[in-house]
Amino acid sequence: MRGKTLEQIFEEGRPADHIIADLKHKTIILPSWKQRLIKEYEPMLHPVMDEQTYQDIVENGKVRKVARIAYNTQKLVVKRLTGLCFGTPAEVTFMPGDDERQKDVAMYLQNIIKRTRINSLNIERAKQLFASCEVFTLWYGVKQATIEYGFKSDIKLRCRTFSPMKGDELYPLFDKDGDLIAFSIGYREISDDGTVQYFDTYTADKHYHWVNEGSGWVEEQQEDITIGKIPGVYCWRPEPGWEDTSPQVYEREWKMSRNGNYLDKNNVPLFAVYSDEGDIFGSEPLINEEARTILQLPPNSKAEYITWQQATDALKFHVNELKNSVFEQLQIPNWSYEDMKAVHTSGEGLKQLFIDARLKVTEESGRLVEMLDREINVLKAFLKVMLPEEYASAIDELKFEVTITPYTIDDEKERISNLSLANGNKPMISQRESIEMLGYSTDPDKTLQQIAEESVADVMAL
Repeated sequence: MRGKTLEQIFEEGRPADHIIADLKHKTIILPSWKQRLIKEYEPMLHPVMDEQTYQDIVENGKVRKVARIAYNTQKLVVKRLTGLCFGTPAEVTFMPGDDERQKDVAMYLQNIIKRTRINSLNIERAKQLFASCEVFTLWYGVKQATIEYGFKSDIKLRCRTFSPMKGDELYPLFDKDGDLIAFSIGYREISDDGTVQYFDTYTADKHYHWVNEGSGWVEEQQEDITIGKIPGVYCWRPEPGWEDTSPQVYEREWKMSRNGNYLDKNNVPLFAVYSDEGDIFGSEPLINEEARTILQLPPNSKAEYITWQQATDALKFHVNELKNSVFEQLQIPNWSYEDMKAVHTSGEGLKQLFIDARLKVTEESGRLVEMLDREINVLKAFLKVMLPEEYASAIDELKFEVTITPYTIDDEKERISNLSLANGNKPMISQRESIEMLGYSTDPDKTLQQIAEESVADVMAL
């Protein structure tokens, strides 16, 4: 922040260009999406796909395309990490105690979480975080009458997520204590008339909107923020989800691509003739010719096909080790079909498979829980504006806890068997509950009644 406070940055009379330059000053340095991360994330941008780095072969004036094999390993890592963290939705537990207004507030917040589909939003944000290292979600209210939160309100909450993956430039501004005091977003719009740049800054009490149409920055709008805090949440990590494993991915791609070239060149066997009577040259007839070729060779001559003796086993071992090392380093299970076939899929086997994954989620959950904690506090701040003043203390005093549970695959049959054994094989759920859990019936009560009537009819028939 170059030692400047917000008051100094927004000092009256300062040019907009100087203000924005200060707001763009980053106190944390993250890998650039445009310069590095997208080149690792997108397989088509990997080095093996670069025709300048890895050129096609020119032979006898003709261009022979080289084999180019790229893997989406980085994308797969992001997808796996996202699934591990939010495949099981994060749980927000409110603790209102015996306070009736706190109970109401807890219900309202749960409705907001449900209506704004935060569970789906978490999956989107996790993907962007693990791929581009940072993500920001802005919350805002629009004028619209609604009762879907459990109370009458003239404001409906909306949110929008920004990340470098979407072309946004994010500029968090922290003070010397590490508190976020301003957050800015840079973006642009391209039209036939040219490119227009926009810059938005949010503080605890103001929203500034600047526009640059090519002749410098101009403040176009300034509005008050009524919730008393920055209306959004920011999350960042120092490295992408795949961390420093890209070299292993690239080596695997080079090995497979070059091997593909060898296969293309040597996949057709050569017909060789060995003779003491001199050299014999010729060409082999077409494969589809019906007539059989008859060779007349000198005595003691030999003819045979020569095939390429490639070290396929060694190559396969090497590339598999490269693949496995990525997942091992990142503590992510490899759920490919070939690898899962060798896994003992009992309950205990699945637990062993997910040990590293649980440790990984525990490692990642700190920053994710912190993000969700802040988000609930932002929503509480909006509720203080949307609800009557008498709810203010209940909103402030309402405690909550965010829990992230690592995704896992349960062996349901084994779990039920163990529970049945533990309780002496006594029923654990009612017949109606089993009908409801199965999900085939749209009306469990009606289905249960029908089953009873059919049972009576069967007895009468006997």
